[in-house]
Amino acid sequence: MKSKKKKRQDDFQKVKLKVGKMKPKADNATNTNFRTKGIHLTEQLKRDTSGPTTHRQLGINDLMSQLHHYNANVKHSALLGLRELLSLNPSLLEQHLSRLLSEVAAVFTDKDGNVRVAATRVLRFIAQSVPAERVAPFFPLLSAHLSCAMTHIETGIQEDAMKVLDVLLEHYPALLAARPAVLLTNFLELISHKQNSGGANKPQDAKGRTWALSVNPSRAVTSQQWRLSVLLRLGRFLQAVVEERPVEEGDMFVTAEGMFGSSGESRLTPLCLNWEELTYSKIGVKVYEHSGAKPTPRSTFRLRPEVDPGPAVGEGLESAEAVQRFAATLVPLLLEVWVEASTSDCPWNSSDGAHLLTPDAMSVMFQVLSILQLLRKLAPQKDHQDALDAWFHKEYLGDFKQHFMKNFPYGSRDTPKHKKKVDLKRSKQTAAIPGLTVEPLALNITLCQVMVSLSQSRGLGRETDGDWLTPLRTFVRDTLG
Repeated sequence: MKSKKKKRQDDFQKVKLKVGKMKPKADNATNTNFRTKGIHLTEQLKRDTSGPTTHRQLGINDLMSQLHHYNANVKHSALLGLRELLSLNPSLLEQHLSRLLSEVAAVFTDKDGNVRVAATRVLRFIAQSVPAERVAPFFPLLSAHLSCAMTHIETGIQEDAMKVLDVLLEHYPALLAARPAVLLTNFLELISHKQNSGGANKPQDAKGRTWALSVNPSRAVTSQQWRLSVLLRLGRFLQAVVEERPVEEGDMFVTAEGMFGSSGESRLTPLCLNWEELTYSKIGVKVYEHSGAKPTPRSTFRLRPEVDPGPAVGEGLESAEAVQRFAATLVPLLLEVWVEASTSDCPWNSSDGAHLLTPDAMSVMFQVLSILQLLRKLAPQKDHQDALDAWFHKEYLGDFKQHFMKNFPYGSRDTPKHKKKVDLKRSKQTAAIPGLTVEPLALNITLCQVMVSLSQSRGLGRETDGDWLTPLRTFVRDTLG
């Protein structure tokens, strides 16, 4: 037996291993070996096959969730998929109309232009399939997103907002015309801006600031083409407001004396109820104004009390004063646009060809005259139109004679066609603007209509109007006689 001293030395001696042999493992060593086996998936994600899908096996919920993706290509492909899915399954429009309109309208202000174009196409498809009655509950949301796009700081988003406005004007003009106050302000901000200081002749708003035409060099089109594009939409919007006004003839019109007076000529009997008093009573209420008779289209009966709708609606075009205030802001801007269009292409040293206009200038001037005609028709009632005409005659007859009648009648100028890349690009841009071509006869006839509406049919100004009405009579007699 070894002594204790030798055993103690054996504990500290190094174990000598032979070459090529591993060190033996300890008794308490942990085995870390594991085995793996590959799993093959035929599908990355199992889809719900209960609802309709696109060719990429994506349902409507998946596509609308992709509209919140940060990648523009994903959102663009989702909009294309929505259009494909809705065209193949029209029943999805009724089931998901609320979410569809909210999600599509949210990308009106997207940074990517392709996404905005695809959203406009989806909106056009929805508008072609869904009537105005179904869209009416969701139209305030659409109008809010449209206003955000029209007032966006990016010029590309503003230009695409005009295309969205075209879709709504084509399919839902009555819904747009119901709340004109915000859109009219947006139209003004697209071509002008407010300035703190201005001349005494410029119309001032409630804050004492004036409006002046604005120029943005970063736009893809020229300033004249951009103003033409905005004025075209403004004319169509004002036309929708005029056409959607209630009819004032027959049973549709109720005079103030007939409703609230004692003349006995009332065709409708107003029904005034206090719903707080009738809440717990057992008295029956007849909801028709003729005690059970058939109701008329314009009933004076209202389930809700008349409340203040707020400044956005109250400042619309429901009164003659509101129309006059809006005209006082818009007409000076239209005169500036007219002067800019009539003098931009005129040579410096010659006044003989001042009456000859290029097609772009003629289109801008025609839209100015068309909007002036529509401003006269915005009067809520027929008796207000005479007062509005008298106000136009007093405020702007001198400016109209100075600018409109200076080079009357107008003609078209023959411009040489250049085959340059810049001109080709500009021609493609102008071709995208609807209603660009205007004949000189249409411009001159519209000018005659605007100026004749300012003539005094009676009173002291009738004799003085003959001086500037003589060229108009001569032109109409020689042209249409």
